[in-house]
Amino acid sequence: MTANNGKRKRRRVVRLRLEDNDEDVGYGKPPRRHQFKPGQSGNPKGRKKGVKNEITILQELLQHKVVLNERGKTRKIILLEAILRKIAEDCLRGNIKSVGFLLNRYYAAAAGNAAQADLSEDDKEVLDAYLRDFKKPSEDGGGQP
Repeated sequence: MTANNGKRKRRRVVRLRLEDNDEDVGYGKPPRRHQFKPGQSGNPKGRKKGVKNEITILQELLQHKVVLNERGKTRKIILLEAILRKIAEDCLRGNIKSVGFLLNRYYAAAAGNAAQADLSEDDKEVLDAYLRDFKKPSEDGGGQP
């Protein structure tokens, strides 16, 4: 008898799998070796979560409260209101640039509100019909609009 008691040794056969040939590769379907690993971000060196952009920082800054002394009383108002009050005071002192700036801001704000409120009945019906058509596919949980 042989040293292995008549049993044959099994050899481990290592088969290499070519990933690119086995997969459907194309637009939106990268090869598996190029896909993101679980827990890995698509842009690891990109913007961190919670980092604010300039608009958000400005909005928060202009919403801070400041103390205003008016006729012997102290009030807290937001910074934006305080700035506009200062510009209005500057207008009353005769600064033409301040007058132009304040009136432009006023007319722009008034025009924005008027443009939203000036929808005719036909326009409202068209918008309502569009919204009804837009909401239908999402309500039944199906496909895209």
